[in-house]
Amino acid sequence: MCSVGELEQLLELSLAIDQILRSDGTAVSEWVGDGSMIQSQMATENRASCVLLHGFTHTGASWDRVVAALKGGRRAIAPDIRGHGSAADAVPVSLDAVVEDVSRLAPERFTLAGYSMGGRIALHAALALPHRVQRLVLVGASPGLADPAERAARREADERLADQVEQMTIEQFATSWATTPVIAQQPPAITVAVHADRLRNTSAGLARALRGLGTGALAPVWDRLGGLRMPVTLVVGERDRKFAAIAAQVARAITAGELGEVELVVVTGAGHAVHLEAPERVAAVIAGG
Repeated sequence: MCSVGELEQLLELSLAIDQILRSDGTAVSEWVGDGSMIQSQMATENRASCVLLHGFTHTGASWDRVVAALKGGRRAIAPDIRGHGSAADAVPVSLDAVVEDVSRLAPERFTLAGYSMGGRIALHAALALPHRVQRLVLVGASPGLADPAERAARREADERLADQVEQMTIEQFATSWATTPVIAQQPPAITVAVHADRLRNTSAGLARALRGLGTGALAPVWDRLGGLRMPVTLVVGERDRKFAAIAAQVARAITAGELGEVELVVVTGAGHAVHLEAPERVAAVIAGG
C-alpha cells in the first residue's frame, strides 16, 4: 500500500495504480430494484455480499455491468435510492431514511460501495453502521462541503434546480443534466446507456432527491474520517482531476486516525463515472478485499 505522499505523487503524474485483484470463480449476482422496500434473500445467506449505491439521476441498474463482472461467488444488491427509479415516490427522501433502507436490505456484514451521491451516502452509512460494513469503496465521492457558506450556497442552488426540475419533463432534464461538466464527455456508448437509465426516473422524484440528498443537504464528515473502522478504497478516474484531488485529501484524513486503512486506485483514461467506463476494474476492486 502506498503512503499518502506517494498517492499524491501518482495523482500529479496522472498514473494509474495497477492493483486489480483477480479471483477465479463464477459470478453469482443479484440485482434488487427497490432497496427501500424489499428485503433481499441475501440478508439470510451466509456468503460475501455487497451493496452498491448509485449516483444522482441514475438507478440501481447503472451497476449492472459491475455486478456481471463480480467474481468469487459474490452477490450484489443494487437498490434504487429514494427519489430514483422504482423508489421515486418513496418518502421521506432523507439521509436517515436511506441509511435505514440500507440497514434493512443488507446482510449482517457486507462491503458497501457508492458512486458520487451514492458515495456520500455510503460514507454516512459506514459511519452509522461501523460494525456491519466490512469494507467501504467510494467511487468519485466527496465527504461534503466543509465550508458553511459554500454549503449554504450549494443548498440554495440545489433548491433552485429542484424547482426547475419540477417544471421539466424527465427527458428534458436528462438531456440538460448530461451537459454537467464533471460528467460530460463520456464515451458515446456510455452516454446513450446513462441517458436511458435517467429516463427510469421522474422529475418529481429527482427534485425530492436534490432537496433531501444533495451536496448542500448532507452534513460534511471530514472531521469524522479518521474514525472509520473499516478498510477504505477510493476509486477515481485519471481524467477526473477535481475528485482525484479530493480523494488525496480524504486519504490523508483517514490515515490520520488511529484505525485508518486506505487505498487509492486511479483508473487510467476514465472520467468521473469510473464504474460505467471501467466496470471490470471496479468489480475487481470491490471483490478484492
